[in-house]
Amino acid sequence: MLRITSSEAASQAHLKLEGKLAGSWVEVLEQCWKQAAAEGVPVTVDLSAITYVDGRGTDLLRAMYRGGVQLNASTCLGKGIVEEIKGCSREPAEDRH
Repeated sequence: MLRITSSEAASQAHLKLEGKLAGSWVEVLEQCWKQAAAEGVPVTVDLSAITYVDGRGTDLLRAMYRGGVQLNASTCLGKGIVEEIKGCSREPAEDRH
């Protein structure tokens, strides 16, 4: 299960993710991202409460980052995901626990 909390200010959209970014939740996040991006303001994603990300979730986060989304994390898992994405590794993503 994934909880996505969306908040918006005049100058930025913020998505907070809690739980597992896997399976059909990847599509849900993609829809939320596209909706937030359509507002024309910068988007920030908080990964501090993520507990698991599968390969498709990592690929989506990578696409979001390449699309200008700022990724933030304060946990070891979240920081590892952000570091991997910012390193722009081209290898297929592996599941993260």
